[in-house]
Amino acid sequence: MKETTLSVYLYPKCGTCRDAMKSLERKGVKPDEVVNIFETPPSEERLAEMIAKSGLPLKKFFNTSGEVYKEMQLKDKLPGMNEQDMIKLLASNGRLIKRPIVYDGQKVTVGYKEEEYERVWGRG
Repeated sequence: MKETTLSVYLYPKCGTCRDAMKSLERKGVKPDEVVNIFETPPSEERLAEMIAKSGLPLKKFFNTSGEVYKEMQLKDKLPGMNEQDMIKLLASNGRLIKRPIVYDGQKVTVGYKEEEYERVWGRG
């Protein structure tokens, strides 16, 4: 059986990401790896795995409020793209990915909402 690794993909200067890390800390959840999503975005394979496990629509993985998303006019382009092309696009630029992503091989959270963190990562 594969060892479960808790990975957090974030941007260190992002306030929301810092809040998410503090929330995990309060719950006694220690990430095995913290990855700067801008420098090292998840691979296409890893993204496909996380998307499948999340049960969320692929569009939820896009940082729709980000500059790059707007510059690339993805709001208009995404509806015409297939899933593989969207995943390829996400893997090519960490700034396009909604952050933080917390993934332990089974559970995935995208973005940060305390209620969701409590439900998914709470250890109580």
